[in-house]
Order: sequence, then structure tokens, then C-alpha cells
Amino acid sequence: MERGGGPLPRLLINLDVDDIERAIAFYTQGLGLHVGRRFDVEFVELLGAEVPLYLLQKSAGSAPFVGARQGRNYARHWTPVHLDFVVGDLQRALARAVDAGATLEGAVSEHAYGRLALLSDPFGNGFCLLEFRGRGYDELPVAR
Repeated sequence: MERGGGPLPRLLINLDVDDIERAIAFYTQGLGLHVGRRFDVEFVELLGAEVPLYLLQKSAGSAPFVGARQGRNYARHWTPVHLDFVVGDLQRALARAVDAGATLEGAVSEHAYGRLALLSDPFGNGFCLLEFRGRGYDELPVAR
């Protein structure tokens, strides 16, 4: 598939965690992903979503880039990027995620496109579980 004369970029998701084994357990037990490849003790590929999720073990306090003013912090934090996992049964997926260590961060909300649960993983990263209704986002009017 190409657009504008060149191939579309391939999307990969990388997630820093401070405990790779705990992260593997959470994402496999809590969200149903499975280990695809283990590159080394600090780098694992998880499959089962539409794009692979790569877990990278990085120590708390370590610099995320050269010159960073703050080190990595795995307490609950906000970032403008988060993951949405589309599920067929929100209540079941929510129970599974919470049982594996996720924190539900408010009541499940209802929208024209479906039901949404806001959560955080054990590493402070926000994510959503989303159960589409009808045509999903196509239920929303398109701005013109």
C-alpha cells in the first residue's frame, strides 16, 4: 500500500517498563497478547493486536534521552500518547485487565460509538478498553 509515491510507514509500539517479567505477565494475562519473540532479557515482542507491542526494560530514574531533565518514572503519569484496545466484551476485558493489575480510573462511559473504560497499567501508562457499538467511530458525524 502506498500513498504520495512511497510506501506507508510501518507502525510499531514500544513501551518502557521497569520490570520486563511483570510487564509480560500483565500484557499477556490482562490483555491477551502473547510473546512473539524475546530478543534478550530486556527486550520482548508481544503479538495479538493489530500492531506488535515491544516491551523495553528501562530502569526507573534512567534518562529517556540525552539531556533529559527528568528520569523515567513509573508512577501514574500523563502522556499525550496512549493505547486503545478494542474488545468485544468490555466487562469481561475490564475484569481480566484489573485482575492482572490494571487500575480503573473512573466509571465506564457511554458514547455514540460505544463504551469506554480508562485505565492505567502497573507501569503508570494510561490505556483504554473500547467496545464499539454499531459502526464504531463511523457512528459519529464527520466535521466538514
